[in-house]
Amino acid sequence: MRGPDPLYSLIMSDNMTLAGAVLSIIVRDGRMLLVRRRNPPDQGLWGFPGGRIEHGESYLAAAARELREETGFETHAEGTLTAFDLIDRDAHGQIRFHYLIIAVKCHDNGWSAIRAGDDADDVDWFDMAQVHANPSAFSPGLPELGALALSSRGIAPWPVAQQTRLSETTAAQQPESILS
Repeated sequence: MRGPDPLYSLIMSDNMTLAGAVLSIIVRDGRMLLVRRRNPPDQGLWGFPGGRIEHGESYLAAAARELREETGFETHAEGTLTAFDLIDRDAHGQIRFHYLIIAVKCHDNGWSAIRAGDDADDVDWFDMAQVHANPSAFSPGLPELGALALSSRGIAPWPVAQQTRLSETTAAQQPESILS
């Protein structure tokens, strides 16, 4: 019998610097459900609920779980809004951690009560005017991700030029199987 696959050992090692994480996006009446983060990163700032994907968990299940844990909101995930990298380096340029973050659209069931959960000091609904009025109170990138979340729901459509540029960039970077 052979020993463990070296690639598997590398991927599953504690020294791995890449981890998957989700942000759970709920939009209701032009407002986004946000939490004030209790822990780093972005401690004390308002941001979308989210966290790491657990071993063996799908990213859609992780989005629903994180939303429930941080806000008490019971729902199911609808699909991917976008994905991006978050790479943190130390003073010497060495990577401390690298997250692949998947922003997931979640279903608004219209009835779930909200309450601050395990990683949140507070939870509330915000519109973009509130975000723009006090940008330092929100996680970096939240205005852009919020605009994308609202536009995908048909609430605040992007300007045509911006939408076209995004579509062309996305199409050029994605494998054909993802686009079909």
